[in-house]
Parts: sequence; structure tokens; C-alpha cells
Amino acid sequence: MATDVRPESARETGGGLRANVLGLFDSVVMAVAGSAPAYTIAATTATLVVAVGLAGPAALLYCGIPMLGIAWAFSYLNRLESNAGASYAWVGRVIHPFFGFVAGWSLVMSATIFMVAGSLPAGSVTIGLFSNSLANNTGLVTLVGSAWFLVMVVLVIMGVRVTARAQWIMSGVEVAILLLFAVLAIVHGSLHGTVPFSWSWFGFSHFNGFAGFVAGGLIAAFYYWGWDVASNLNEEMKDSRRSAGLGGIIGVIIVFALYEIFTIATNMALPAKTIQNNAGDVLAVLGQQVWPGLGGKLLVIAVMLSTIATLETTLIQVTRTLFAMARERTVPAAFGWIHPRRGTPWLATLVIAVVSLGLFIGSNYIGSLGTVMTDAISSIGLQIAVYYGLAGLTVVIAFRKVLFVSVRNFLMMGVWPLGGAIFMFGILIESIPANGAVIDWVGLGGLALGFIPMIFYWVRGSAYFKQRPTLGATVPDDLEPAPEPVTP
Repeated sequence: MATDVRPESARETGGGLRANVLGLFDSVVMAVAGSAPAYTIAATTATLVVAVGLAGPAALLYCGIPMLGIAWAFSYLNRLESNAGASYAWVGRVIHPFFGFVAGWSLVMSATIFMVAGSLPAGSVTIGLFSNSLANNTGLVTLVGSAWFLVMVVLVIMGVRVTARAQWIMSGVEVAILLLFAVLAIVHGSLHGTVPFSWSWFGFSHFNGFAGFVAGGLIAAFYYWGWDVASNLNEEMKDSRRSAGLGGIIGVIIVFALYEIFTIATNMALPAKTIQNNAGDVLAVLGQQVWPGLGGKLLVIAVMLSTIATLETTLIQVTRTLFAMARERTVPAAFGWIHPRRGTPWLATLVIAVVSLGLFIGSNYIGSLGTVMTDAISSIGLQIAVYYGLAGLTVVIAFRKVLFVSVRNFLMMGVWPLGGAIFMFGILIESIPANGAVIDWVGLGGLALGFIPMIFYWVRGSAYFKQRPTLGATVPDDLEPAPEPVTP
């Protein structure tokens, strides 16, 4: 059996997170909700079209394959250690504590920025259900978006079981609406589309050179981001060594299918200018094309539910990561305080809520919704690439002793995750010179802020920074082969 190498507090049900609360189905639901398919399609399609034009399906495919490799990396690493910090813990134990902290801080920053960006459409989409003109009212959008965010904060504090039940409802309705419109959109595009379907959309010919490919890859990384919330919940799951990782894999496959269908349908049904003029509202426009009248409203409801749901999962990710970091004294210990009845890191949740709300209110007066969203998505993409890339590299090192035992091990623990890591690091390095100054300052500047707590706690002698790579030094005897991989 694998040794549980978590700190003692992580194994105590009384003082830690509540164990054995969630199952595999909850893990899949959380992974899908974390990626927020309806929100992502609505908010990010315009950004993708501006970057790559008709090559959207190709960008999603060529990012989806390495992303699934990263999902397999998370799955195998979950088998070695169930830790709410996920990549923060694994990277620190396998490669070096410095890189582990960077991985954890990358998630904290990307999640915090996203909660700012996500609250914008939560407000505008909700108001748009009743009045399109009022949806442009900055004050009202801020008020409604803040209200939704606070509701999610309360649900997260109430406990992971309550959170999961809320996700069943929100994500269930969202996916049902998306599946219905996926069929309707493809049929409509085939019969009445302005652009005929072309297999060339999956090739390289529509990219604007290598720079276009890199830009598309960075945006596509944002599309998929969020499925790994399942791993941040692993300490609260039944059969945590398997459920968390498998839930993430299934989640990636589900959202990949949805993204491809809607991107193809959008290419067929909507001209590029229409997409660009409706940034943040592409799904509603597509819904009106497919089903005039009711269609647009239904998809707006899907986007609203998706946005609210992903605010919740993102809040879970960042608070669980901060909890794990506080437990090992790499951030203030207060972030590790657990509510005695609810079993949730309540203070971390409240602090992140206050910071995110402050940034959200301020961002409404920086520029247009489209500008804020585009810059936020691209800057988050930089941070996502960092911690996903580190996780892909970590699994190769952790399982280095068994990579050549079988072809399966070589591919699933070596080639595929390593390919995912190379892809993530590649788009990170290549995109930095091409990004605007705001994107690089927010994305890389946010990462640089992490050096302040890192140096402070390193100097103070945190045990985390004194450890030497141990995780994966011995592979669990009961490590059975994972389920057969499914390639997008």
C-alpha cells in the first residue's frame, strides 16, 4: 500500500477537511463545472476568433490532446498522495519546494483573477435576461455580480456536500441545455449556415503562422482550465486516490466534445464580425440563430448557471490550495483554519472573497467588458501554463523507476504527460513577447508577487522548504493500471 505522506493534520478528520464526503460522480460534476463550458464558450469565443479565425477547432484539438496528458498526470499523482494542494504538494515533493510553491501560487493568482473576470458576466448575463439596455449599466452589473459571488461564498463555507448538491443542479441544467443546442446548432449550420463546414478547420492552414498557433494554444488552455478542482477536493472524497483523478479525465473529455461542437457550429453560423461585435454574448446570438425567441434566452440561462457554478468551483480551488499551503506554513497559518462544524477553510474563503470583490468593483471602471475579459483570459493563460506544465513534468520524474516496465507506463506516465508539459511551457515562452504589456504585467506580475511570502517563510524556516524530493521515490505496490485512455 502507498504510504500517506501528508502532514499529520491532513489525516485528522477532526481538525482537517471533512473526509469521505464526495464520490466519483461528484468528482466528474465538479470537473465539468470547473471548466464552465457554457460560460467559456460565451466569454472566450470572440477572443479565440480574433486570435485564430476559423482555426478555433484546431486550437482546441491541439491543446486538448496535451491537456488530457496533464489530466492523466494528475490522476497518477493523486495515487501517490491525496493532498488538497494538488500540484503545490506534488511538485514540491518531487522536483523542489521552490517549484511547488510556484505551482501553488500560480493557481491562487489565476483563480483570484478569474473570480474578478467571472463576476462581470454573472452580473451582466443575469440582468440581460430581463433588459438588454440595463445589462450595460456598470453599477447594476457590479451589484448583481457581487450578489451572486457572495451567494457562492456562503455555499462554499456551508460545506462541500452542500456545494456538490448545488453543482448537481446548476451544472445538470447547463449541460442539458448545451447538449440540446449542440444538436440544433449543427443541424442549423448544415442547412442554413453562412460558411460550409471544412475539415481544414482542424489543420494548420488557418493559423496566422506560428504566432497564431501559440496565441490559440494559450486561449485554448483557458477553455479547459478548471477541471483539476477535482484534485483539490481529493481529501474530501471516497477512494480519493482514484476518484479525483478519474473525475478530471472524464471532465476534460466531456468539455472537449462540447467545445468542439459549438466552435464548429459558430464557424458555420456566425460571421467573424458578428462574433467580435458580441464578445461575451456569442452563445445568446447563436441561440437566436438556431431557435429565434426562446433559444437565446435558454442559452443565456445556461451561461448564467455556468458562470455562477464556476465561481463556486474556483473559490473551492483557491481556498483548498491556501489551506494546504497554510498547513505547511508557506502562507499565514490562519488560512488553514477549519470551521468546526462545516469542515471548510472559512477564513481563507472570506479573505479571498474580500480581495476578489474589491478587484471586481475596481475592474468595472478600468475599461470595457470586452477589454477586461480579453486581458484577463490571456493573463490567466500564462499562469495556467506554469502549474499544468510543472504537474506534467512531475509525474514523469515521480514514476521514473517504472516508465520502462511496459509500453503503457512509458506512454501514460511518460510520453503523454511530458508532451503536455512541453506544450504548456512552449506556449508560455512563445506568447510572452507577443502579449500586450497589460497581459504580461498581470500574468507574470501576479506570479512575481508570490516571491514575497515564499522568501518570508523560507527565511523563517518553514519545514516545507527544508524537505528533499521524496514523493515517488518508491512506487506503491498496489498501483494498478489506470483505465484505458481516450484521446480527443
